[in-house]
Amino acid sequence: MLLFNLVLLLHFGCFLAYLFTLARLWSSYHTQLRDHKGLILGIILLVTGVILVALKYPHVNYYKVIPKTGLFAVVTVINGVFSNKPFTKTAYYTLLGVTVAAAAIAVWH
Repeated sequence: MLLFNLVLLLHFGCFLAYLFTLARLWSSYHTQLRDHKGLILGIILLVTGVILVALKYPHVNYYKVIPKTGLFAVVTVINGVFSNKPFTKTAYYTLLGVTVAAAAIAVWH
């Protein structure tokens, strides 16, 4: 149980760091090129998410895992399309909304 809680804490911390990275772009999302912190955080989120599912198996909440994986795919596609250029308004707000939606799914009981 301790391992699960530690991995969950790391997962949550990386999620907050990613959300903070998006919040820092609030006023300059259309002009600023991004560093690769989001990529590193995304990889850590993916790995910790897989570890959390493996530690919880067979009692996995698929009604949470499947939508969050889909939202993670949307975030990946948006970041991939805009990897070498600034975000458009639509892309930035979609990315922010999808990230908040993933958080809402995570805490919804």
